[in-house]
Amino acid sequence: MKKNLPWWLLGVLVLAQICYPLTSGGVRAGLTVATVLIGVALSVTHALLSRGPRAMAALIGTAMVGGFAVEAVGVATGFPFGTYDYSGELGPKVLGVPLIIPLAWTWMAWPAWLAAVRVTGGRVRRILLAGAGLSTWDLFLDPQMVAEGYWRWHDPVPALPGVPGIPIGNYLGWLGFALLLMTAMSIATRATTPAAGDAPMYALWFWTYASSVLAHAVFLGLPASAVWGGVLMGAAVLPLAVTLRRSARTGRPHPAGTPA
Repeated sequence: MKKNLPWWLLGVLVLAQICYPLTSGGVRAGLTVATVLIGVALSVTHALLSRGPRAMAALIGTAMVGGFAVEAVGVATGFPFGTYDYSGELGPKVLGVPLIIPLAWTWMAWPAWLAAVRVTGGRVRRILLAGAGLSTWDLFLDPQMVAEGYWRWHDPVPALPGVPGIPIGNYLGWLGFALLLMTAMSIATRATTPAAGDAPMYALWFWTYASSVLAHAVFLGLPASAVWGGVLMGAAVLPLAVTLRRSARTGRPHPAGTPA
């Protein structure tokens, strides 16, 4: 039963995200919070079951604590994401940061790292790929959340074509912090080889990408972010599909880099 728990949590997460476009107002905000809580439970549970207590503690210590720290600094100083603030719709705040925000960093940092571990060998290449994957997820996240009014930038220019309200500097800040976070995770978690039980995280990674493209293009009225995220996050996500397909054909359990 414990072995299947990540799959069950992933199923609940998928159902919650399918419901998101069908809701609005306070219900949608509540569903957003619930989705993050389910997502972080999924990633933390998987880290514990697949790699043990040390990996779980390392994930929390790097992504959750680090995510809160960078968001608190960002709200207070405007570095590294630009000058922005959060509305009160996402629940209680500490130092101006809703408590679910660092949970969201934790939720997506784990599948980003495990996907990179599966695709390539060598710490630097893994950090670069995982950091790129996590930061390009924001090409979907920020346009969606800004459209809902959950946060806003005070000076949102220059912005990407078709994606107003979010300065380009924010995406660069995401990339810088994501690389720093993945560097810390590569040291702290010791998750440097693929495991047989990593399939739920791969499924989460693919689902997050594909469902975001579909939602932005069809349901949320955000076609430009569907294109930006589809192309750039796709460049970080799709190598995992190639690696898994190659492994299925050859029967090799690990990528060419094998253990780091």
